[in-house]
Amino acid sequence: MSIEKLHYKFTVFFTVLIVSSLLHAAEYPQKQINLVVPYGPGSAIDLVARSLAIGAEKSLGQTIVVENKVGAGGAIGAQYVMNRPADGYTIGLVSVNPFVISTLTKSLPGNPQTDFSYIIRTTGYLMALAVRSDSPWKNINDYVQFAKANPGKLTYSSSGLVSTGNLNMEEFASLAGIKVTHIPMKSGSESNTALLGGHVDSLADAAWAPFEKDGKFRPLMLFANERSPKYPQVPVPRDVVSANVQPGYLLIVGPKDMPRPIVKRLHDAFRVAMSDPAYVSVLDKFNLENLYLNSDDTKKAVIESIEPLGKMVINLKIGAQ
Repeated sequence: MSIEKLHYKFTVFFTVLIVSSLLHAAEYPQKQINLVVPYGPGSAIDLVARSLAIGAEKSLGQTIVVENKVGAGGAIGAQYVMNRPADGYTIGLVSVNPFVISTLTKSLPGNPQTDFSYIIRTTGYLMALAVRSDSPWKNINDYVQFAKANPGKLTYSSSGLVSTGNLNMEEFASLAGIKVTHIPMKSGSESNTALLGGHVDSLADAAWAPFEKDGKFRPLMLFANERSPKYPQVPVPRDVVSANVQPGYLLIVGPKDMPRPIVKRLHDAFRVAMSDPAYVSVLDKFNLENLYLNSDDTKKAVIESIEPLGKMVINLKIGAQ
């Protein structure tokens, strides 16, 4: 076969593929879309997902069903999405730090640079180390001094192993020279319940804000690089130690090789949903913020987080969960 004929056949083949992809995307979606959340019902991430689904449904004209697939610090849900067909009918809302770290520790046997399609970054959250309002620890100095005098006695809950709260708390504890005991939960709501019931002494998580507003929790420290305008009196780690805070945010991903027109269709629908009253209400309830990035910039942000999170894995001796 001549080179000209071979070239012609390849050109026809790829043209058919492109046209087929465009036609498929133009018809998308034709059925229900599943939005996987790797944390439990009632968590802040779960409620963000459900509010975004409500808004995006209006643009897409199809139902979006939220599926909770819990376990392995979020890796089970992410792996489920990774292994689904790249047709846009299964996508996931993941938290960046456990998502990336689970690939570094091989809990998630995938590569964040090559094994996922990136749709949109949506939400940033304000992590805190919080105690009950009747706790004897009135500020972070009280907490640290007690922990130094009683190594391992203080307990804290989080939404799971290698969650953003767990990572930042362990980093802070290491630099502050204290030993605290982590009690991982399956979701932020379980973490809150544990603290409310007195089963742990504190929590490091994002779902604390409603309980602070109700007078049940007191934040001792915010896991951020700067003090929050909403809580200017609450210190951040750098007020106490030279900590490497890894801010948390949520993003929507799909299996690798999703057709670009379908990615754009989903991106546009969720971008509109970020202005929906249901979503805005959840942001206000949990002190979350819009951290919108488009598809390409979302992937870039994730890739940029790999190096600092890799250092954290080494420093904290985090293994596969």
